[in-house]
Amino acid sequence: MRSIILDTDIGSDVDDAMALAQLLGSPELDLVEVHTVYGDTRLRAQLARRYGVLAGRDLHVVPGEAEALSGREVWWAGHEGTLHNDLEQETISADSAPERLVARLREQPGELDVAAIGPLTNVAAALALEPQAAYWIRHLWVMGGSFGDDVCEHNFKSDDVAARAVLSAGIPTTITGLEITQQVTIEAARLQRIRAAGPLGAALGADIEQWWAYWNETWNVPHDPVAVLAMSRPELFTFSKLGRVSIEVGGERAGHSTFAPHADGTVRIVTALEAEQVAEEITTRIVAAGTAYPVARGEIDGDRT
Repeated sequence: MRSIILDTDIGSDVDDAMALAQLLGSPELDLVEVHTVYGDTRLRAQLARRYGVLAGRDLHVVPGEAEALSGREVWWAGHEGTLHNDLEQETISADSAPERLVARLREQPGELDVAAIGPLTNVAAALALEPQAAYWIRHLWVMGGSFGDDVCEHNFKSDDVAARAVLSAGIPTTITGLEITQQVTIEAARLQRIRAAGPLGAALGADIEQWWAYWNETWNVPHDPVAVLAMSRPELFTFSKLGRVSIEVGGERAGHSTFAPHADGTVRIVTALEAEQVAEEITTRIVAAGTAYPVARGEIDGDRT
């Protein structure tokens, strides 16, 4: 059993919500806390908390850093959680995610994994508060970057400064980049299974369809769920040898990532996966989360007492 802290920018691309649901349907993973990052982190925290409610889970959710260290504006701001009523009723922590991360790691050094599926701002801020925290993280799982091409991936580009700081800190890290996640798609048949998986599935299915409509597509790439799945089903993935990742900061190539094997490296990247099996495993775990707990209708509408 791995104990996980999820750090997420849930509410933009629907894949963050899918990854959260997937974790809730993964019995071998203990989701200790959820931390939110990038933009309206309070709203993002309320949305994460709502998904926990729909799965029958009392999630401890902590809002984190709103501003990227890079100073770049938040992408697609104002669209988060638009299909979810009364999110202000969701109870979230008054703490700040970087301070909370340091505190949890200090309490349990070497026992907690961190899954960072948004910009790495919270993790970088935590390291600035306590550099020793780099040695307290059991393993860092990152969705970010794109390796072997000229693509500047969103998470690393949004906060290239944070990405460079975190990935040069010596933390044992696994990164799943765009060139890998884009091999997996969620299409209509799997969406139908998700939508049938109780109140959580219905809510997530609506968010997925909204995302499809935004892009005028009938499928999406589950970037974050793919990265998270590498924790629990590593046999479906191929990993590089350990090495180092370099991040370009500033300019037109901000966030561009390169990997090089190195004897003293602490980072590995995913180099291949079993695409169909990964898509099926993601779907199965989301369905499991949605069917594990019968939520009352009033709870969905925010009428909980």
